[in-house]
Amino acid sequence: MKFIEVCQELTKVIPTTRIYMNEPMKKYTSFKVGGNADILVKVKDIKELMHAVKTANRYNQMVTVIGNGSNILVKDNGIRGIVIKIEFDEINIDKQKDFAIVTVGAGVKLARLAQDLLSNEITGFEFASGIPGTIGGAVKMNAGAYGGEMKDIVINTKCLKLKRENKAMRISNIGDIEITNPPKCIDESNIVVLENKDQNFSYRNSVFSDKKYIILETKLQLSYANKEEIQEKMNEYNQARREKQPDLPSAGSTFKRGKDYITAKLIDECGLKGYKIGGAQVSEKHAGFIVNTGDATAQDIIDLINYVKKVVHEKTGKNIELEVEILGE
Repeated sequence: MKFIEVCQELTKVIPTTRIYMNEPMKKYTSFKVGGNADILVKVKDIKELMHAVKTANRYNQMVTVIGNGSNILVKDNGIRGIVIKIEFDEINIDKQKDFAIVTVGAGVKLARLAQDLLSNEITGFEFASGIPGTIGGAVKMNAGAYGGEMKDIVINTKCLKLKRENKAMRISNIGDIEITNPPKCIDESNIVVLENKDQNFSYRNSVFSDKKYIILETKLQLSYANKEEIQEKMNEYNQARREKQPDLPSAGSTFKRGKDYITAKLIDECGLKGYKIGGAQVSEKHAGFIVNTGDATAQDIIDLINYVKKVVHEKTGKNIELEVEILGE
C-alpha cells in the first residue's frame, strides 16, 4: 500500500506515464540483468527531480539516481525504494567567434551530442562519440578515450548539492547515486555551479564521487573544424571500438586501468579470456570486458568478477579494481 501512496504523491508533479511500479531494471542497464525496482520514475527537469527526492524523504524511501545504466550492475533481487532516471535532454549551442559554448543536460546521450556537434561543425568531442553513456555520467567519471578526457572540455557543471544528516550512501563512477537517507531539505538554494578546477578531475574520478551532488547540466568549450574531418575522426574511433570491443551485453570495461599495468593484459596472461560462470564470460575478444552471453544472472557476473580478481591476485600480486558499480540487493 505504501508504494501506491508514493506513486500517488509523485503524480502531483510527474506524469503517470513516467512512473512505474515493480519495474525490471534489466530494461535500463547495458548488462541486461537485474531484479525489479520498487518504483522507477523518469524525470525531465529540476522541478520533477526535486519532487521525487522530497517524496522519497516524506515516505522514508531509499533513492537511487541513474543515467543510461551503462556502467552499473543491478543485483538479482532488485533495488528497494525509488529509482530516479535522469532524462534532462536539452542541448544549447552558442557559437562564438573562436569557439563554441555547449550547454548539455545531464541525461543527454553522448552519441546524440556527438551527432549534433558534427552537424554544427564543432570538434573536440569525437573521443566520446562512441561511449554508451550520458553527459552526467561522463563528467562524473571523467570519461575518456583516444587521448581525450572530459576534464579537457568542461567549463562548469550545475548540480544539486545534497545536504543530509546521515551521509551513508554510494555513488558510482558513471553517474548513478544511491542515497540511503534522502536529504531533509531540497530547494533552489541547493543548486550550485562548480567550475572546472573545483571538479577535481582525475583518472575516472571527480569531486562528484564524494557523494554530495547530482549533476543537472554541464557547459563545454569546443572549437570548430571541417565537417568531413570530424566525421572521419568519429568513424576511425568507432571502427576501432568495433574491432576491439565485444558486441555482447556488458557494462563497458569491467576493471580500472592499473597505475603500472594494463588490466586486460593481466587477465589474458592469467589464462582467463573466455572463462565462464553460468551465462557470464570474460570476453574472448577483449579480456577487460565481462559479458552476458544471453542467460547470465547478476550473481553469475558477480561471481565471475570475484573469481577474476582472485586469480589475478594469486598469479600476479595485483589487486585489480572494479570500474562497474554494483547496486541493489
